[in-house]
Amino acid sequence: MKKLTCLLFAATMLTGMVSAQVLINGAGATFPYPVYSKWFNQYHQKFANVQINYQSQGSGAGIRQVTEGTVDFGATDGPMNAEQLKQFQDKRGSEILHFPTVMGADVIAYNLPGISQELNFTPEAIAGIFLGKITKWNDPELSKANPGTKLPGSDIIVVHRSDGSGTTYVFVDYLSKVSKEWESKVGRGTSVNWPVGLGGKGNEGVAGQIKQTPNSIGYIELIYAIQNKMAHGNVRNAAGKFVQPNTASVTAAAAGSLKDMPEDFRVSITNAAGKDSYPISSFTWLLIPTKIQDQARRKHLLISCIGCLTMTRKRWRRLWTTRAFPRRWSQKKSKLSPRFNSGEGVECPRLRPRSIAPAPRSGRDPFWTGSRAGTRRRT
Repeated sequence: MKKLTCLLFAATMLTGMVSAQVLINGAGATFPYPVYSKWFNQYHQKFANVQINYQSQGSGAGIRQVTEGTVDFGATDGPMNAEQLKQFQDKRGSEILHFPTVMGADVIAYNLPGISQELNFTPEAIAGIFLGKITKWNDPELSKANPGTKLPGSDIIVVHRSDGSGTTYVFVDYLSKVSKEWESKVGRGTSVNWPVGLGGKGNEGVAGQIKQTPNSIGYIELIYAIQNKMAHGNVRNAAGKFVQPNTASVTAAAAGSLKDMPEDFRVSITNAAGKDSYPISSFTWLLIPTKIQDQARRKHLLISCIGCLTMTRKRWRRLWTTRAFPRRWSQKKSKLSPRFNSGEGVECPRLRPRSIAPAPRSGRDPFWTGSRAGTRRRT
């Protein structure tokens, strides 16, 4: 009887451990929010006791909140700089890791009544518009890039982000590379002093402002332009070719950077070399502290990150988000696991998404979970 009582007690404790609710809070970039919300929802469907709550508040908010410890993880489209990394180290007593998740692009979105075709934008035109030097839609710099298109003489209304934003960081990082005037007068940052324009909060806010304002122009993440069916233009790249933002052109921009990828993954791929590269492309990162005291949160946060990185090409493209990283990514990514696990007693599954296979057979797990790797190729 005593033995049976002990077994029942142990079974009750085990059941309680398995069913214990785990809440993981995160905040940050609006750039990848559509795909993150999909990922975290799928993870909750697999692990019903785990809820990952992600607030799309902007990269600046994500960096600030993860540094203060008010969220378990952050997200940013612009990597933390040396000063921000030091602030985190000083406040939290540990490192923070940058997990690249997806690649994306800032697009030049516009609302120009009467113009149905895609417009072409040179680096000079983009910098001139956002510096407030090009103020009319029929400016010669715009007209020469769009022969055969009768552009109106309307005033250009500029729209930009009003909050701290990784989408902004990507955009102004690009402008700083293509315009010395921009670099010296405005510079880089998740938040800058805009020479001209109206502010909107988040990609959603900027997209809304552009849709509601005739003759306006702004920068938003590609997925927001697609979801909102907004006109967006081609941009002349470093090779002199006007390139449309899409999966292939963003992947092309990233491909050349992998051979020089730093171990901490903080890299800029704006204005990348290559005739097929879209020039306003970027990685986006999850910010994961190396020390998370709660073991269940730490385990599920890491496994969800790994699972997100191994979604199939079919799923990526359904979300209109760029594909996962090329094959050399696996050789870099594996370095993160020991650092995350160091001294914490949680073993990370050694999952290496060297290749993203076609969609798995029906019923297979969309996440890598130990031996249940579906149809994905092992290396």
